[in-house]
Amino acid sequence: MNLIEINSLIKDRNPVEQLGKLSSAFNGRIIFTTSFGIEDQVISHFIFTNNIPVKVATLDTGRLFPETYKVFNETVKKYGKKIEVYLPSHEDIEKMETEKGPCSFYYSKEARLECCRIRKTDPLKRALKGINCWISGIRKDQSDNRSRMDQLEYDSARMLFKFYPLFDWMYNDVRQYVVDNSIPYNVLHDKGYVSIGCEPCTRAVKQGEDFRAGRWWWETGGNKECGIHSG
Repeated sequence: MNLIEINSLIKDRNPVEQLGKLSSAFNGRIIFTTSFGIEDQVISHFIFTNNIPVKVATLDTGRLFPETYKVFNETVKKYGKKIEVYLPSHEDIEKMETEKGPCSFYYSKEARLECCRIRKTDPLKRALKGINCWISGIRKDQSDNRSRMDQLEYDSARMLFKFYPLFDWMYNDVRQYVVDNSIPYNVLHDKGYVSIGCEPCTRAVKQGEDFRAGRWWWETGGNKECGIHSG
């Protein structure tokens, strides 16, 4: 199938219908990766409450907030569904920290990207093995870079399709949906954390700051990405 054919399947449908169509088109070869942020919680709700056959997985970097692990636990408890966990290589973590210390990511962008690769992008490669369609919680108003993306894309490097069910939703739409449907969410969202990653690399966003300003806040210039959605 190509982009035109897949777009024709999901055009003018709501997110639940779109996920259902994609799960049929990519039977057994479709995955949703969650970081338990508020957008991801909405997508998990769509999948779990409608029993859509999409594999749900998460990347446990070993550096997540306690609040994130709590949401993980509450989500499993509420829906009674399995979320597959992918961990980084302990050999790679041991080597990096032995040679550079536990917080080398603060000292250069290259070191930070190395940490992101070991803790996130390498485990993601294992999660995406044999997958033809990858679901993610990206929204276009999260950053300038993401505003230039499309709701359905083809990732030629990974040779798979990527779909963002909430691409056109606004942040307040997501928050309201969570409230209306009693969906577990990370309490850090109530404290100014709009984008939540690893604890050492995430802070609350100040009034008027960009949505991604709280991620790797010590870096200046360039896209605030870990590499997962940029290659």
